Amino acid sequence: MTTARDLMIVALDAPSTPPVAQGELSLALAGAELIDLMDAEAVTLDGQLVVPRLSPAGGEGLLREAASSLARQAPYESVEDWLWRRGRGLAAAHLADLESEGLVTRPRARRISFRADPPVPADSPARSRAAGRWASREPVLAGLAAAAGVGEQPAEDLVAELADDQVVTVLAAVNDAVMELGAVRQRRGIEDAAFDNVWRAV
Repeated sequence: MTTARDLMIVALDAPSTPPVAQGELSLALAGAELIDLMDAEAVTLDGQLVVPRLSPAGGEGLLREAASSLARQAPYESVEDWLWRRGRGLAAAHLADLESEGLVTRPRARRISFRADPPVPADSPARSRAAGRWASREPVLAGLAAAAGVGEQPAEDLVAELADDQVVTVLAAVNDAVMELGAVRQRRGIEDAAFDNVWRAV
């Protein structure tokens, strides 16, 4: 099991208001994968650079895919660049992976509706493990979840509990990327509103 998988299960299981956005979750999942690769000694960080080491011998399919996508020659990729590149569509990929293994289900609708019911984690050892880490407020999982918009505790409070500088670097980069994504959305919203106002004035 991996932090990335635990994060995806928690995001599906824990109620969030507003609902978790796919972009923020994808960035947090990319950070979780990077931490999983560090735990497997497949990568290390040289400052902000992701330096590949050994290829993981086992692990889940998406983690092996992440390892195979590493830039293996200098100049190496920065953590920020990894998050944006690897994070593209990653939440959907992790959801599909869980569905393929029967770890999430889609509830049957009790009434006629044109809106699909959201998937929920199935009862499984994977769900129990993720729920245990979440209930204990394990700092790495909780920090990534907070960055993605799951839970109420600010990510900064959780980072202070960590002793691993490389993990702190990844969590900080995830938070920065999420803030940048929010700023981009805000700018687009302002630009779209201004464009609409121009057309109303014509």
